[in-house]
Amino acid sequence: MDDMNENSAPAEDSPIDEDDWGAAIAEQEKADAAAALAKPPEVQATVFQELSPKQNKLETHNDIDFILDIPVQLTVELGRTKIAIKNLLQLAQGSVVELDGMAGEPMDVLVNGCLIAQGEVVVVNDKFGIRLTDIITPAERIRKLNK
Repeated sequence: MDDMNENSAPAEDSPIDEDDWGAAIAEQEKADAAAALAKPPEVQATVFQELSPKQNKLETHNDIDFILDIPVQLTVELGRTKIAIKNLLQLAQGSVVELDGMAGEPMDVLVNGCLIAQGEVVVVNDKFGIRLTDIITPAERIRKLNK
């Protein structure tokens, strides 16, 4: 006989009907409610620390320490141009690509694609570098993002 009584486990091939799901969900809700009541209120309240503007500068400094080791991409941009794919495919060693930047014009310094400063090219120990001449203020950066 293929019928099951209430105490036997369902066969793996038999479909689970909606009554079984409803019973399981109700059982889980009861277990969750009992677990919530079992926890002391102070444990629930201290899971997250309150953020308030009353924190002193020392605490804020310690919070900043967490992000100091996060790497970011710093890019110095000489200039840009748009070029058709057919012209791009014709480029070879020795080809010259004209950029929109003018000679002597400050170069853009970007962090993760966001302009933060401008500067001029310098050579230090046979390596290129950039001397920052103008730092973009946070207010200017936000204004440029809103455009």
